[in-house]
Amino acid sequence: MSLDNIGPVVLAGAGKMGLALARGWIAAGLKPSNLVLVDPNPGEHTITFAVKTGARLVPSAEGVSPRVLVLAVKPQIIGDVMAQLRPVVGAETLVVSIAAGISIAAIAQGLGTQRIVRTMPNTPAQIGKGVTGAVSGPGVEASDRAIASDLLQAAGQVAWFDDEKAIDAVTAVSGSGPAYVFNLVEALAAAGVRQGLSAEQAMLLARQTIVGAAYLLEAEPDIPASTLRENVTSPKGTTAAALEVLMGADGFGPLLDRAVEAARRRSEELGRG
Repeated sequence: MSLDNIGPVVLAGAGKMGLALARGWIAAGLKPSNLVLVDPNPGEHTITFAVKTGARLVPSAEGVSPRVLVLAVKPQIIGDVMAQLRPVVGAETLVVSIAAGISIAAIAQGLGTQRIVRTMPNTPAQIGKGVTGAVSGPGVEASDRAIASDLLQAAGQVAWFDDEKAIDAVTAVSGSGPAYVFNLVEALAAAGVRQGLSAEQAMLLARQTIVGAAYLLEAEPDIPASTLRENVTSPKGTTAAALEVLMGADGFGPLLDRAVEAARRRSEELGRG
């Protein structure tokens, strides 16, 4: 994959996720001269990134004609940001949004274009291990979708959906999902402490268990997670005893159902403003 023929790419919002994507783009071949970072109040990391890579860092996009405009700002301020960006959105501009909960219709109204791809990446994009859910707006052409795929794949895998409603579910499952895993590490370590381990020992065991399990999932993509679980579980053994609790009527599954449902509802609420 190469992005050397795409540009200019304007990134509105150079925070952690925006910069994570930008690093992936440059690694995949995007010329730094074709990357414009728009941030009126850039932080130290943004300034350092611009200096090291040669990307342009500007307080506004005035005077730029973007081929791609990436919206990487918080949903609470996206209305004001779109009002500032609308004058630079041209007939050939593809808009790629990673703003949680903001619908294609709202972006179309704010920017005056139908060439919109709405996406939801997650934080492992910072190390190229992310997964992004994406859906195309009505004005997106095949070439636009190919460009969006190239940009998004620089941060990990991409899953395309036909129905925009799926993005709220994507947000709840994979967008917020890393926090669920980190909380599992915290809870597992705390349980280890209650069983007599020191805090340091318990956290080491919990962290590395999750890391190792994740590597197994990645190394064996054709083996279902259920099979990997079964491989660890001996009949009437210790794992079976634990899974009887976790897979019970009030266990892990129902708890995650409630958590994902709460996240999906919040994503919908953000979209309604």
